[in-house]
Amino acid sequence: MAKQKKTAITPTRVENYPEWYQQVVRAADLAENSDVRGCMVIKPWGYALWENIRNGLDKMFKETGHVNAYFPLFIPKSYLEKEAEHVDGFAKECAVVTHHRLEAGPDGGLVPAGELEEPLIVRPTSETIIGATYAKWVESYRDLPILVNQWANVVRWEMRTRMFLRTAEFLWQEGHTAHETEAEAWEETRKMLEVYKTFAEEYMAMPVLTGEKTAGERFPGAVSTLCIEAMMQDRKALQAGTSHFLGQNFAKASGIQYSSREGTKEYAWTTSWGVSTRLIGGMIMTHADDDGMIMPPRLAPSHVVILPIIRNEEEREPVLTYCKEIAVKLRTKRFHERDVEVVLDDRDINTGEKGWNWVKKGIPVKVEIGPRDIANNSVFMARRDTNEKAGIDKEAFVDGVVDLLEDIQQTLLKRALDYRAEFTKEIDSYDEFVNFFTPENKERPEAHGGFSMSHWCDGEACEAKINDELSVTIRCIPFNRAESGEGACICCGKPSRGRVVFAKSY
Repeated sequence: MAKQKKTAITPTRVENYPEWYQQVVRAADLAENSDVRGCMVIKPWGYALWENIRNGLDKMFKETGHVNAYFPLFIPKSYLEKEAEHVDGFAKECAVVTHHRLEAGPDGGLVPAGELEEPLIVRPTSETIIGATYAKWVESYRDLPILVNQWANVVRWEMRTRMFLRTAEFLWQEGHTAHETEAEAWEETRKMLEVYKTFAEEYMAMPVLTGEKTAGERFPGAVSTLCIEAMMQDRKALQAGTSHFLGQNFAKASGIQYSSREGTKEYAWTTSWGVSTRLIGGMIMTHADDDGMIMPPRLAPSHVVILPIIRNEEEREPVLTYCKEIAVKLRTKRFHERDVEVVLDDRDINTGEKGWNWVKKGIPVKVEIGPRDIANNSVFMARRDTNEKAGIDKEAFVDGVVDLLEDIQQTLLKRALDYRAEFTKEIDSYDEFVNFFTPENKERPEAHGGFSMSHWCDGEACEAKINDELSVTIRCIPFNRAESGEGACICCGKPSRGRVVFAKSY
C-alpha cells in the first residue's frame, strides 16, 4: 500500500472539504473568528490581499468613468419600505438600531435609552439611501449619467456563517449609476459584468461563466440580474459578482426624476453592481491545496520570500548580505503594474518551520539561500503552484522572475479551466441528472456533481422542484443560450429554448 503524503492541512479536501477550507484560512493567517457572533477579524496578510483586489478593481472602475463616494451606514426604515420587493428580500437579514444611547439600569447594568423616532437599518445594501441622494442631485438630463461607486462594509444578519464566504459583516464595493435612457443603463449593467469577468480571470486566475439569473434568483427589486459563476474544487458554484439592471423601480421609489430634452418629467434608469470579500473565499477554493493557500501572483501581497539558511554566527553576515543584494535587485523589477514585492524572512526560527509557514500562506515563490548557494552564485527556488524546486543561477533567477510569476499566474488559470471543463457535462436525462448530483457514497459526499448544462422550460415549478429535491439551482442562463439549440426540459419534458447552467452552490 502506497504511503500517504503528509500534508500541512488536516483534514484534506477529500476527507472534509468544509473543514479543510476553514483550516486553510487559519493556516494562511488570512482571518480568524471574532468575539462578535458571525463576524471575522481580517488579519494583515488577508487584508493585504483584499487591498490588492480593491486596488485592481478600483483602477478598472475609474478607467470606465466611475468615481468613488461614501454614503451613510444607517438607512431609515421608511426608505427600505419604499420598494416592496426590496424590503421583502432583505427583511430577515436586517440589523436594526432603535435607540441612541445607554443608561444605567436598576441592576447596575446598561440598558438602551433614547428611543429613535424612526428605526435605522444598518446598511445591508445602499440602493434606497443612494437613490434618495440622487433624487436631490438630479434635475435635468444634463445631470446624467451619475457613475458612482463606494467601498464600504455591510451587515446582513446571517445565521450560518463561514469566513469570507458568508459573514454578518463583510467588506465590498457597490456601484450605483443613474442614466437618461434604458439603453444606457443596460449598457452599464453589461459593461460592469465584463469588468468583473475580466478581473476574475486575469487577476484571480478564476474562470467564470456569465449569464442572467432566473426571476427566482434575481436581486430583490431588480428587473434583471447578471452574474459571474465560478466552479470551486468541491464542484459547487460560487456566485462571485452581480450586476443589476434596476429599470425605473428604484428611481420611482426614490423620486429620481429629470427634465428631459423635450421638457417632460421622466424617471431615471438605474443600475447597481457589487463584489465583496467573498472573492477571497473563491480564490481559496479555486487554488488552495492540502498544503494551504496558493496565491495568484497578480494579487499576492508579496511575490517572493527569501529564507536565509544560517547554521552559525560566522555564516550570518555573508548569507544576509547575499540575500539583501538579491532582494534589492528583485525589487527593481515590475510585474503587472506593481514592483516585485519581496520578503526577507530573517526571523531566528527553524528554517523548515519558516518554509512551511510561507507554503501555507501561498506566496508564489520561495527562495532558500545558504553558504553553498553563495559559493555557486545561485539560489534554491520553489514555486508554490507546482511545488517544483531547483537550483538556479542568481542572475538568471533575478532576470527571469517576472516571466516566472506570469507563468505561475497562467498555470493557475489553465488548471482551473481544465478542472471546470472536466466536471461540466451536457445532461438530457433526469435520471442521469439526479445521479450526477447525488454522492455515490452517502458517508463521504465531498466531491460530486459540477456544472450540468441542461434544458429548462423556463417554468418556475421545474426550477423549484429541482431545488427542493436535489438542492440544485439554476446558476445562470447563458447569454449564448440559443446557440445550444432547442430541446426538452430536463424536469418536465416541455420545449426548451436552450441549455442553462445547473449546480449546487454556496
